[in-house]
Amino acid sequence: MAGRLSQALEKGNVSLPEGDLLVIGATSASDLSALPPDRTTLLSRYADTVPSRPFASSDTHGTPDAVLVFAPRARDAQRAAIRLARELTDAPIIVDGEKTDGIDALYRELRKRAQVSEAWSKAHGKVFAVTGGDFSDWPALAPAETTDGWWRAPGAFSADGIDKASEMLARALPDSLSGHVIDLGAGWGYLSRAILDRPGVTRVDLVENDRLALEAAERNISDPRAAFHWANALTWHPDSPADHVVTNPPFHIGRAADPSLGQAFIRAAAGMLKPKGQLWLVANRQLPYEGTLKDAFRSTELHSETPSFKVFHATSPNRRKG
Repeated sequence: MAGRLSQALEKGNVSLPEGDLLVIGATSASDLSALPPDRTTLLSRYADTVPSRPFASSDTHGTPDAVLVFAPRARDAQRAAIRLARELTDAPIIVDGEKTDGIDALYRELRKRAQVSEAWSKAHGKVFAVTGGDFSDWPALAPAETTDGWWRAPGAFSADGIDKASEMLARALPDSLSGHVIDLGAGWGYLSRAILDRPGVTRVDLVENDRLALEAAERNISDPRAAFHWANALTWHPDSPADHVVTNPPFHIGRAADPSLGQAFIRAAAGMLKPKGQLWLVANRQLPYEGTLKDAFRSTELHSETPSFKVFHATSPNRRKG
């Protein structure tokens, strides 16, 4: 069965103008089947959701003849994508989004600022076209400095402030932390800065799937010991095994909690470490990580806990199972 966007195009609710098409916000779940590959470019934010050929992918953009926006979940990120689209073209902007990601609220908000077509509602979401409108007062799709002095990006993890779990993990890291450290899922760099405060650390690899979050991290960290990698944490590999991996792994896919994602981070971390390497991990209390940690490492301890979070310290990856 054709996806929501394909149906909307087929029924004539929205249409693609001739010329070059730029797609903002596509993920591996996006309906791209009706798009012309020879004139479509995907503006890539997430390393693990860049669709494969025949579409061209880029982390930059030129001047397209039309823009298609797959609305993300975060409100500021939605606004930033619409602002960028309008800055790039005067043509109608096609918007596709899920109800669970707030597309109904975005639709109502856009109708107050521009001409908006009747929405094609299907498969728990909407597709519509936006004509005109001034969105120059909305956030930019780029990192910005916040009132607490940190640079953050719209739609990034903990975009509104320092994450409490990361704060707990930063306090738990020993002053003796040393050598080569990997910050797996580094976000905008809060944990990496705490790691770099340890004088024995010689190198930190920040690995982050969200390109805008990583750009914010580059603003937050100027230490020459830091290296920045836009990559899927589950498939990236260091050029040499590390002494430590530090991580506050994600455990949501969209809005749905999925502990298997954090479990995959644990297994990936084990594969990045030296034979006596160490993992420092923080997680919500209810997440079932203990079994995976015991399978992937020869020694695991609960370092500290609160009513909300727990910090684990694991050593010596088990090469047979990790």
